[in-house]
Amino acid sequence: MFFSKEQAQRYARHFVLKEIGVSGQQRLLQSSVLVIGAGALGSSALMYLAAAGIGVIGISDGDRVELSNLGRQIIHGQSDIGTLKTESAKRSLHEHNPDSTVRLISERVTPDNIESVIAPYDFILDCTDRFETKFLINDACVLMKKPYSHAGAVRFEGQAMTYVPGYGGCLRCVLGGIPKNSATCADAGVLGTIPGILGCIQATEAIKYLLGVGELLTGRVLHIDGLTMRTHTIHIGTAREDCPVCGKGRASFSLSEHRSEYEPVCCARSVSEGSDFPL
Repeated sequence: MFFSKEQAQRYARHFVLKEIGVSGQQRLLQSSVLVIGAGALGSSALMYLAAAGIGVIGISDGDRVELSNLGRQIIHGQSDIGTLKTESAKRSLHEHNPDSTVRLISERVTPDNIESVIAPYDFILDCTDRFETKFLINDACVLMKKPYSHAGAVRFEGQAMTYVPGYGGCLRCVLGGIPKNSATCADAGVLGTIPGILGCIQATEAIKYLLGVGELLTGRVLHIDGLTMRTHTIHIGTAREDCPVCGKGRASFSLSEHRSEYEPVCCARSVSEGSDFPL
């Protein structure tokens, strides 16, 4: 692959890293990443994926930008209020790095469409704000053998983990079922920098996976406390044998049979006033 003079300047800091170099940058430009959720987590993840030169970036989100988003969703601006988050994010990414082709899915993922949505991509980022959707993404990725990064944040803390087929457990191995009555950022608040940090971690996990370098957050959960600036790692190990989606009984698991689990809980707030949930 031939790099233009502009690209040589843009990716100069990558070229000098032995873990990336020219061949690694070529690999990134030939790779594809899907980000589901263009909110707080997705904002920083998307910007750094584009900055890194990911060749194809997919954005899946059905919401529109609201004023209450701007304190943490930095990919959007004042002039974007009322527009689709996918369209707003695409403009920001194109302005930052035109090397990345941006594909838009301006709707929510559902049991009916998620398999076709994630199928074309090498790596998936779960940057959504509801446990129901997080479990849908987890289950679909496990069934389709797609590697993905999960993260969530609330108040001053958050967590991240990565699933790669055959390496470590999935979200169901950690939580069992979908947690009920969890605090949301609308209820409990969130410091906007916390999902920003976690989105950067997710982008880093995607880049490391695509390059085949470093140690991923597989089989473990990274927890960050922004108030104390302390981190700790929870080791979850391999897939649980009784996990319905990645354990011994996985052959009988289907998204359609679990459809009711993925339906968002009704509430008075609009989705865009919801939050990034903790793990």
